[in-house]
Amino acid sequence: MIRGGKSFVSSQPAFSNDSKRLLVCTGNTVSVFSTDTGLQVAELEGHTALVTSIIVVPASTPASMILCYCWTTSLDGTIRYWDFSVPELLKTINIQLPVHSMVIPSLLAHQSENNESQSDTYAYISVEDTKTEQNDKRKDLRGKILKCNLSKSRLVSGVILGESKNPEKITISSTGKYFGIFEKREIRVWEAPEKNHKNVSYRKIKLSHTKNLSCIAFHPTERIMAAGDVTGRILVWRGFGDKTFSGNNSENEKLLNDEDDKPGVRGTEDADSCTTWHWHSSEVKVLSFSSDGAYLFSGNVKKTDFMWNEGVLVGWQLDTGKKKFLPRIGTPLLNYISSPDSSLSSISCADNRVHILKMPRMEILKSISGIKLPSALPDMFEGSCNDFVFDRSAGLVAVRTENYCIQFFSLFDDREISEVQVCERNHQPGDAITMVLNLVALSLEGSIMSTVESRMAEEGIGGFVTLKFWERGSQNNDFSLSTVIYEPHRDAGVSAVAFHPTRGMAVSSSYGGDFKVWVSSKESPPNDKLSQRTRWACHAVGSYRNKHMTAAAFSNDGSILAVAAETVITLWDPEKNVLVAVIGSTRETIENLLFIGTSNFLVSASHGTNPQLSVWNMSTPSVSWSYKLHAEAIACSEKDSRFAVLVLVPDSSKADVDGAVLLFNAGDPVSVASWFVTKAKGGGIAFIQDKSLDDNMDENTDSVLLAYVNGDHEYAVFNPHGVEIQAKKVRCTDNVSILEATGQVGYASLYGDLLESKLPAIEASADAVVAPLGRPWETIFSGPSHSLPPLTKLCSSFLDSFLEKRNLVA
Repeated sequence: MIRGGKSFVSSQPAFSNDSKRLLVCTGNTVSVFSTDTGLQVAELEGHTALVTSIIVVPASTPASMILCYCWTTSLDGTIRYWDFSVPELLKTINIQLPVHSMVIPSLLAHQSENNESQSDTYAYISVEDTKTEQNDKRKDLRGKILKCNLSKSRLVSGVILGESKNPEKITISSTGKYFGIFEKREIRVWEAPEKNHKNVSYRKIKLSHTKNLSCIAFHPTERIMAAGDVTGRILVWRGFGDKTFSGNNSENEKLLNDEDDKPGVRGTEDADSCTTWHWHSSEVKVLSFSSDGAYLFSGNVKKTDFMWNEGVLVGWQLDTGKKKFLPRIGTPLLNYISSPDSSLSSISCADNRVHILKMPRMEILKSISGIKLPSALPDMFEGSCNDFVFDRSAGLVAVRTENYCIQFFSLFDDREISEVQVCERNHQPGDAITMVLNLVALSLEGSIMSTVESRMAEEGIGGFVTLKFWERGSQNNDFSLSTVIYEPHRDAGVSAVAFHPTRGMAVSSSYGGDFKVWVSSKESPPNDKLSQRTRWACHAVGSYRNKHMTAAAFSNDGSILAVAAETVITLWDPEKNVLVAVIGSTRETIENLLFIGTSNFLVSASHGTNPQLSVWNMSTPSVSWSYKLHAEAIACSEKDSRFAVLVLVPDSSKADVDGAVLLFNAGDPVSVASWFVTKAKGGGIAFIQDKSLDDNMDENTDSVLLAYVNGDHEYAVFNPHGVEIQAKKVRCTDNVSILEATGQVGYASLYGDLLESKLPAIEASADAVVAPLGRPWETIFSGPSHSLPPLTKLCSSFLDSFLEKRNLVA
């Protein structure tokens, strides 16, 4: 079974010591990506629940930069220690409580090698206490900060640093000296003791605010702390804990409490001053200091009723308050981290994408894209839009995104293939949504795509529907716009789009009571006889008793077109546009219609208070069998009479199970196989085929696989016959680590190194000066333009490099 589609932004990622790897929490695993290529190079598997934090063991010396060890925590109640260069699990500590966050101060503190080897390593963990007795007076305080001895693999008994209503994220300073949490309007900060003994008394302070807080951050070198709130404000406390942490109990304590000497500080709180900055218009979700402490980076989150608004990364100069921006990221920010290499940083975005930034220019170098998350819709469009469709021939899923794009995501490689911008996007979005991407449809071979978008009326004026046809390029996976049709069904919305299986023909049905058959034709642009473009035009229009046309499908050979007219099914000859027959009647409106492979059967699904799954025999024509089931999605095999149905099971006795996938043969009402699934609402299924698996299958085994995508866009690909398929541990990136380790480029990256010539080796002395290569053209154009030598010097050096130099013989 192949699984994928996990969230890349559920928790904060972490850089390796050499900044060449980025460790990302992906569900129950940790995926290791290359920061140079953005591709996955390894995966840490072992946790059985969501991974909540990653801590890379820092290098103590430059020689240890290549060490690749990390600690991870999970909701499965374990802390694990890994060597992620292999990768290999080295140690497991069972806490038996869900761990939501962890910090290890001693890893960040500057300690000598002798003390490091002799003392134990302690961690502070934020857990959810699920063992609290019901009669306990403090049963509402489920969040606890505990101390754990990582060296001895056990909790330190009797040490509870803090309690909260829910488990909170622990934030630590880069020196490991201070760590803290926030709850509602209060911040609690602890000083990590220098000696990690059991009976150490912990000193802490509290800071408060008038609004609910959303994030905190510590300055890397000074006693400065920043916090963001839900209104968009940023508070900066300077000199926090001067009395408590420095032990200053002098006679000047009264002066420190004077409000004139502590501007912005509330009451008797332990801080010198508090400054407020306000630029963001909504909740501040990201807050982090730069590695040198000169800048404070912030990002906000704003969500309207239907979609996330665009996020902006803001860099505040700490001394002056001046700002610089990275705008048009396209989605709100969730996390920001700096790497050991000060020129790199990372931001995690709400659209399940992680960007690698070049600092201090704040330029996006690489993006690691997961599958896009489901997008919300206005109530008036609920039930009339599809979230995704499958490209069955290529093993892809096309996902509708909130920024009016279609993301093509590989189910076998678990990575983004391409993204198509369907309609223009406003980079300064307002609170009101003005356009909705309703439907996406793909042809059988995946070369043609159709989209339907609706522009909403403003004060009753300007609303219209657009039908677009797209054509895939022959050399890449990008789609180019072929035809735009405004108001294809007058002022009515489009309910479904289906493609002919063998020729350039498509049908669109509408809630206005008609359907239209579209055909494609090739035409050459003026003065260009070589290139051809596809144009789509209306071939025929049909209707049935002015009923809403709610679903449509072509037969396997394309000779019959079935269109659902509310509760009945009409059969048409698509070439002649002649009504052949009318079959059925169901209690509810038919919303899904599909011919079953090579058989003479048609399957339909209707929702509502009386849902029904029906299989119709085209030879009779009549109902062959039916069930009272809510079918969320239907998929049919092209080669035989099998079909699969995703049904909702609201009253399941199993925890977290709310659906099932049933596999049928068309003529038999008894299911062949069934699988329970989670998050079935909004999910989908499809029979897909991966050509790379054909060679690994037996001759008598069908290579067609079944793919299930749930409502959160997590997916599983499996063989419906029960034959196990091997998931690729490192998908499409098996050679990435080899290429990076050897530095191969160009010819060597494709065909390997050339045979070594048998030349005598030249022995270099220790004090020898390394001479430059005899190919200066590889480096003379490198570097920023303002620092390059003059053009006259560059040209002469470049031309001289092609000339063969000879020694003149007297």
